[in-house]
Amino acid sequence: MGAFELNALIILQLLGWVYLPVFIACGVSTLPEYMTKRFGGKRIRIYLAILSLLLYIFTKISVDLFAGAIFIRTALGWNLYLSIFLLLVLTVVCVMTGGLTAVIYTEVIQCFIMVIGSAILMVMSLVKIGGFSSLYSKYMRAMPNTTYFPSSNSSAVCGKPLPDAWIMLRGADDPVMPWPAFLLGQVPAAMWYWCADQMIVQRALSARSLSHAQGGTTLAGYIKILPVFLLVIPGMISRVLFPDEVGCADPDICAAVCDNRAGCSNIAYPKLVMAIMPEGLRGIMMAVMMAALMSDMASIFNSASTLFTMDIYPYIRKKYTVKELLITGRCFVLIMFIIGILWIPVVQNVQGGQLFVYIQAVSAYLAPPVAAVYCVAILWKRGNEKGAFTGLIFGLVIGVIRMATDFFNPEPPCGEPDLRPGIVKNFQYMYFATLSFWTTMLVMVVVSLLTLPPSDEMLNRTTYWTRFDKKITAGESIECTADGVIGNQEYINLDERKSDGSSAIDNSVKQQETENVSIVPKPVSKKSFFHKLLIWYCGFSESEQEEIKINEHRHHLEMISSLEQDPCAKAFLKANLVIVLLAAVFLYTFFSWNF
Repeated sequence: MGAFELNALIILQLLGWVYLPVFIACGVSTLPEYMTKRFGGKRIRIYLAILSLLLYIFTKISVDLFAGAIFIRTALGWNLYLSIFLLLVLTVVCVMTGGLTAVIYTEVIQCFIMVIGSAILMVMSLVKIGGFSSLYSKYMRAMPNTTYFPSSNSSAVCGKPLPDAWIMLRGADDPVMPWPAFLLGQVPAAMWYWCADQMIVQRALSARSLSHAQGGTTLAGYIKILPVFLLVIPGMISRVLFPDEVGCADPDICAAVCDNRAGCSNIAYPKLVMAIMPEGLRGIMMAVMMAALMSDMASIFNSASTLFTMDIYPYIRKKYTVKELLITGRCFVLIMFIIGILWIPVVQNVQGGQLFVYIQAVSAYLAPPVAAVYCVAILWKRGNEKGAFTGLIFGLVIGVIRMATDFFNPEPPCGEPDLRPGIVKNFQYMYFATLSFWTTMLVMVVVSLLTLPPSDEMLNRTTYWTRFDKKITAGESIECTADGVIGNQEYINLDERKSDGSSAIDNSVKQQETENVSIVPKPVSKKSFFHKLLIWYCGFSESEQEEIKINEHRHHLEMISSLEQDPCAKAFLKANLVIVLLAAVFLYTFFSWNF
């Protein structure tokens, strides 16, 4: 886990210094929208929106609900699906009365509380086991009492810690963390999550300026150093203190402990919180962890709504009202959450029941082609729509095949013979990500070179090399009307409720075919108190407020798209960029060296 967090540290700087300047310069609200500006056409935009929604179901919604249910079950002993239902209801209530701004503010507060609480937990748990010096020896001996499987064909020792558990990047043939696959495959897979995922990037796009956005990614990089110590170390201590539960090896025992026959490593952190921390701190820590999960799901809710209403729904229905868009987007996301709940049994049983490994594996199957197309779009001006779309389809086909093969051939329990096909058993998922990323990029380059290059209009402020171009591309001029339409690109402002520029879904909806779109204004009528209360709660705004917010949004886009930065602020940011990258290199080297 520590290696993935340090990897995120580096990729976040790539977002702040390479990707974000381009996204801001061309004035996009969603990432699929960027693809339309860069390549033209509709199919890449629709494809990426649909793929992002599927990845939300597989790697975010189901995982967040499952993780939250584990916390509730560990703390209160509730049924798994009752806990999931409670989480979903609370999240829906919070989202209906909040938005992106509410999510960001609450996450800032939660960040400080979680860092302080996690630091207290780490110190208390280290004191309990005798410090770092004794952690190493005790961890290597932390085996459950029931260590052997009753298998007549195997004498394998199950539940024993890996001998290289303290090494971060390991040999090329390591089944868990091979360093060549991590550097060449996992890094591109992470580029989708941190640089090309609407849920993450929308926070940076809401910044007041490019300097604010880059400062945010730099600060996030510093914070990403902490999980190596605040999460990984306590997780290992939990294994030392509770070897029969956290480190259980017998499927029957695991099922009795955590209701998961594949393993109980997922309960390590909440188990430690409940056992080590005193009552007051324990309650605060559990509340903050639950609030963080709910905040994450609220972000998913906002991002998925944005993608659906801005990149998919306009092609399904040409005429709609503002309320229709809001209601349709939220109903669609509720359907996504239901599908995510149905997917939870798969999450429980694949990848040995390890939640974090499951997330990385699914991302490695489906995300590298998306990362490849964004790299080509931003860094290579010769790349065109035909090459990008062909590469995406090629990567999707091989990714779905590998994902299905992996899910239908799960890893056998420890001590049992491994009868999986060699392509699954011997081809680690990070090596597959390497193959997927580089072959997809090769397909894109070859097809682009065999077809016509993109027009100069499509390259204007849509690549890293043209981000400072001053020419205005066709359809980019902005004119505000009372109906909430912005220029030729038809932004229907859906900003929520408190004139704070909250959620991206509530900010604007882009229409490609302006001649077929009509916004149906509602007649002014006197509303009852309860009607007004419902309108406020659901986030519907009056037309006058909408026009004011559209003008604010327009001014904000014009102001930040110039990419102007204060020289002193830029120098300060560059200095911190160098420091945070050197820190990542040092930690990788230190924890990968076999002392």
